[in-house]
Amino acid sequence: MNLQQLRYLNEIVRQGLKISDAAAALYTSQPGISKQIKLLEEELGIEIFVRNGKRIVAITEPGKAVLAIAQRMLHDAGNLKQVAQEFHSQDSGHLTIATTHTQARYALPPTVKQFIKRYPGVLLGLHQGNPTQIAEQVLSGEADIGIATESLSLYDDLVTLPCYEWNHCVITPLHHPLLEEKKLTLAKIAQYPIITYDFAFSGRGKINAAFEAANIQPNIALTAIDADVIKTYVELGLGIGILAKMAFIPERDKHLRMMDAGHLFKPSTTRIAIRKNEYLRGYTYDFIELFAPHLTREVVAKAMHVSPVAE
Repeated sequence: MNLQQLRYLNEIVRQGLKISDAAAALYTSQPGISKQIKLLEEELGIEIFVRNGKRIVAITEPGKAVLAIAQRMLHDAGNLKQVAQEFHSQDSGHLTIATTHTQARYALPPTVKQFIKRYPGVLLGLHQGNPTQIAEQVLSGEADIGIATESLSLYDDLVTLPCYEWNHCVITPLHHPLLEEKKLTLAKIAQYPIITYDFAFSGRGKINAAFEAANIQPNIALTAIDADVIKTYVELGLGIGILAKMAFIPERDKHLRMMDAGHLFKPSTTRIAIRKNEYLRGYTYDFIELFAPHLTREVVAKAMHVSPVAE
């Protein structure tokens, strides 16, 4: 048994039981992967996969147990490399952040700027997606940390920590009649077509919950995953927008007007997610603290039940 066999096993499952796709992802041959999996099964004395001819159609119950152990072993092997890299070269490496458009566009730029200045030798990557995709990237190891508002806390294999709270606002074109209202209410908002986030994004659950609690049916005309798209269609006069307040920048959004809606929708919490039992490089701790100063190295390490390496 060797780590390469375990990598093959994990990748086959990750690729939906398609050996050809696993071979392509790992830059190796399909026969080579098949041979190594058969050798692993013979050594363990069990069948890991259910086959129909040469095609894998399912994973067996003992195979599921082997896969869980294999994934832990691969994770620990990755941690060993991280430990070695930390002591060999503390100021170089790579860090991948999976996040949403709103976070990447409006919340992260100051942190990214400070981080690059502090760690010019670290290659920083930003992957954008919806909260489910973000969680899956962190769980698979494609991303080191995830940052999003919705869903991250639903995954048992992720450690999630609150970064900050934010509120929604309503945006309108210039001279819109809603601007003449002395007090913004859900009932008045519902009189107009609404352009807002797709359900999985940026506190959309809080928006829905507020209307449901008031027994008001909003007129959702258009949804998008991108705050800039929402602003574009509001500017075109297709409706009013509900979006994260941080996404409205007065000096840039001169053709729009903003109304605070913090009294109508409960605050949303942006969270950071890290895979459980992950070994974090020193610069990863620093990135987290730059983004959320209360999440110090000690706080994060305690949440992950590990002791941070002293520098």
